[in-house]
Amino acid sequence: MYNQDLTLIDYEYGFDEIGNQTKKPSETVIQCKVKSVGYDEFYDASMSELRPEIKFIVHDFEYGNQKDVVFEGQKYHVMRTYQGSRTLAFDEIELTCERAANDGS
Repeated sequence: MYNQDLTLIDYEYGFDEIGNQTKKPSETVIQCKVKSVGYDEFYDASMSELRPEIKFIVHDFEYGNQKDVVFEGQKYHVMRTYQGSRTLAFDEIELTCERAANDGS
């Protein structure tokens, strides 16, 4: 059941009046399912200094390859996407995410 709000963040790049590049976020709220990261996946990723923390299941037609999302006030980076699992419906995609640093990077 899709019962949680997930904010997808896109960025529009442009230039200010003196020619400096600017980055303006654009947010879209969609519904998702939330899953935890399994122990094996967490351990294997930590060997590569990655820290997967949470997974979101969303409809693939709503996801546009955004690299940042916000869930319950916390910003996450999308580390990996996966489609085609036996546990996913044909129109679902799984986003494996890690918590963003406090500075948003």
